[in-house]
Amino acid sequence: MGRLFGTDGIRGEANRYPMDSATAFAVGQALTHVLRKPNHRIRVIIGKDTRISGYMLESSLEAGITSMGGNPYLAGVLPTPGIAFATVSMRADAGIVISASHNPFQDNGIKIFGGHGYKLSDEQEAVIEDLVLGGKLPEMVPSAAGMGQAFRLDDVHGRYIVFLKNTFPRDLSLEGMKIVLDTANGATYKVAPEMFWELGADVETIHNTPNGLNINEGCGSQQTEDLRRRVVESGAAIGLAFDGDGDRLIAVDEKGREVTGDQVLLICARMLKEQGRLKNDLVVSTVMSNMGLLVACRKYGFRHHAAKVGDRYVLEDMLRLGAVLGGEDSGHTIFLEHHTTGDGILSSIQLLAAMIRSGKPLSELAAQMEVFPQKLINVEVARKPDVMTVPEVAEAIRQTEAELGADGRVLVRYSGTQNVCRVMVEGPTDAQTEACCRRIADAVRRTLGRPPGPGAEGPTASAR
Repeated sequence: MGRLFGTDGIRGEANRYPMDSATAFAVGQALTHVLRKPNHRIRVIIGKDTRISGYMLESSLEAGITSMGGNPYLAGVLPTPGIAFATVSMRADAGIVISASHNPFQDNGIKIFGGHGYKLSDEQEAVIEDLVLGGKLPEMVPSAAGMGQAFRLDDVHGRYIVFLKNTFPRDLSLEGMKIVLDTANGATYKVAPEMFWELGADVETIHNTPNGLNINEGCGSQQTEDLRRRVVESGAAIGLAFDGDGDRLIAVDEKGREVTGDQVLLICARMLKEQGRLKNDLVVSTVMSNMGLLVACRKYGFRHHAAKVGDRYVLEDMLRLGAVLGGEDSGHTIFLEHHTTGDGILSSIQLLAAMIRSGKPLSELAAQMEVFPQKLINVEVARKPDVMTVPEVAEAIRQTEAELGADGRVLVRYSGTQNVCRVMVEGPTDAQTEACCRRIADAVRRTLGRPPGPGAEGPTASAR
């Protein structure tokens, strides 16, 4: 058995270790044991996205928690940030999300929030992991009289919608604005349309008929083709695409062009700065952010900090540096004034507020940041040594950096959840960027690679 927790909780193929019922049962037991306090009944909120495997994992977690004396509260299908909200709102001890985010239906995952609404620290995850893998949990269970019981939450969706609506300025209105939503057949399929309808928008929703197998399939934040086409056909002011668990947003402007997470971050930063709400004039993103964001931050007088890849690391640096706004180009944006975690629906509300306050269409706002040509290639690898200790790879990186100079940059890093090396290059032209990226990727493949399988190489317009 390998270790459990990766960079974003536990994740894997459903019905296979570690996403099997036995492991989920043990995780529920371990979490409850770790949180146990004298004269206190542990309460844990459980939510999920629309994957068919969510039922099995939900039942297993419920059984594990109750067997260790805790009370699970079942929220059903609800976006990840909705579970974080409910955990804080109900003063629960923890919240568990069953989701694999933007992955296909056959994958699933378990993410855990503490009672404060933030994801567990690496140290807390390590304690739970050791308990699960140690095999001693059966010895720790209470007697039958000490077992817990499960409850179902019937009103949490409405409470979450009220919370979201309250983040939209009361002096603004969406009345008459045409919006197209793509809910990825995922966790936002009910909450998002209802929330925007209550704010007065003219809402059209696509990919909102989940069947357990179609989450993220040709839709959502990772694949916006249908949304871009529908925005243009309907004459909508904006298109909003969420991922399977609803914590990220990719927007589409009125011309049918995709707006990156970095561009959304800049638009919202300018709004907050104009209102005097951009604490320390600081924006936090990651090392994967487009060079255009750094250039725009300098232009508009923002300080910028680059965190490690992963929304948890963005959040850690925001808290440490005193920032209220941070995010990733992949569409995770954190508004600490409002929430403890990235929230795709909340991000879309803030973006719409920026559009209304400026009186400008999204295409004009997005043009405030020039997106530098970027190429990302994922190479499957057999091992993960420090890339600069591999002579051929190190030389390819040095050659590329010398060629690009101040007009580009190179980032080569391993995935935290897969046996993949991500090679990203930004440069002045598409052709030069492509050639430079392939030079390094080929060196990685020759020295570290294994025979390519499906998805071994994947270019994207931005590093998601």
